[in-house]
Amino acid sequence: MKKIILLNIIFLNLVFSQQTPAPSQDKSVLIYGGITHVGNGELINNSVIGFTNGKIDLIASTDGNWSDEILNSFSDSNNSKYDTIINASNHHIYPGIIALNTNLGLVEVEAVRASVDDDESGAYLPEIRSIIAYNAESKAVESMRPNGVLLAQIAPNGGVISGSSSVVQLDAWNWEDAVIKYDQGIHINWPSPYTFGRWWLGEDRGLKANNNYSKQVQGLNDFFKKSKANMNVDRSMNLKSRAMKKILDGESTVYLYADDEKEIVDGVTFLKNFGINKIVIVGATESKNQLDFIKKNNIPVVVKQPFRFPQSVDSDPSNTFKLAKLMLDKGILVSIDPTGTAQSRVSVRNLPFYAGSFSSFGIKKEEALSLITINPAKILGIDDEFGSIEIGKSATLFISKGDALDIVSNSVTHAFISGRNISLETHQTRLWRRYSNKYSSSQ
Repeated sequence: MKKIILLNIIFLNLVFSQQTPAPSQDKSVLIYGGITHVGNGELINNSVIGFTNGKIDLIASTDGNWSDEILNSFSDSNNSKYDTIINASNHHIYPGIIALNTNLGLVEVEAVRASVDDDESGAYLPEIRSIIAYNAESKAVESMRPNGVLLAQIAPNGGVISGSSSVVQLDAWNWEDAVIKYDQGIHINWPSPYTFGRWWLGEDRGLKANNNYSKQVQGLNDFFKKSKANMNVDRSMNLKSRAMKKILDGESTVYLYADDEKEIVDGVTFLKNFGINKIVIVGATESKNQLDFIKKNNIPVVVKQPFRFPQSVDSDPSNTFKLAKLMLDKGILVSIDPTGTAQSRVSVRNLPFYAGSFSSFGIKKEEALSLITINPAKILGIDDEFGSIEIGKSATLFISKGDALDIVSNSVTHAFISGRNISLETHQTRLWRRYSNKYSSSQ
């Protein structure tokens, strides 16, 4: 009996600790007076934004002289007044921030194996679909929203070919409700041509040639050839070949994890030889001398999390920032990998602050915002709906009292996903209030 009671208590705690996703938008909304950061580099002062049924149907700018008469002059597409009016004076309005290459919802507690679903056994796993393991009620997921991170690419880890990623919105009952775009890309970890010396065997700690590099590349080549040979077989039960067909036919994007110059050139050349043109490089840490090659092949780049240890003893700690600036100057489409490692998924919530840091290295503030809004939307192929505040697009946006890219002034007051006014309550905000009350009452 005691065990049953304990299980019931645990179950109830889990139920009541989760936020109920917001219902579909049933009342039109008008936001006025704020500074709108469109997401594509544009800025609108004293803005007016209206949205109905999840779609933005009004964007305007005024002289800032707000009166009832002026507000009443704005109407929706049905020529009726907006139901809800929000005064955003002295506030900032941003499109929902998009996180790339995360394992949000795939891992809850690293030490509990049953809650880790981002990596499967095996080397070549294109058939693995990360979306079906996505937990929409993860505590890590809910902690993203108070900083304006409203969409994410849920990606697998491990192996040579990790599997496919999907795009989700971060306020849902389950993965079916959350998904925006199924199986958008396949993730490939290109072998490294170098390896570190095994110090425990007395070898030098520095880099040396990877003697197995050619063998590993040949393994990938054999797998691609076999997949290409099998993919057109009618009713093929080979799940790997069926999954590979999407990238070989150009339906899905290949996310190529490559840092070194040789990895980048070899990986891109390899994929191009198989007729694959939809490629995104993730990492590109040592790509400075290959920017012309990347631009020539029209390949977007997702740079690694900027606040990380240098890759080598002579690496510049600010290399990621400076590299992103060089890429942008070349006209390369750039975004940010907010984690850098699979274990640091919780740092995704700091994505807007990472983007803000780039503005200290020659990148304009609005351009830095584009790194986490319209640029990732273009990379994911969802820029017709998300990534910027424009008429006809999804009303996925948020309001902040201060600069959303500044960790000191950012304070999100409202957030909307497809027009739904979502909750900003999380287990962290509840704990903050709990202990704030405790210590304030004890003084």
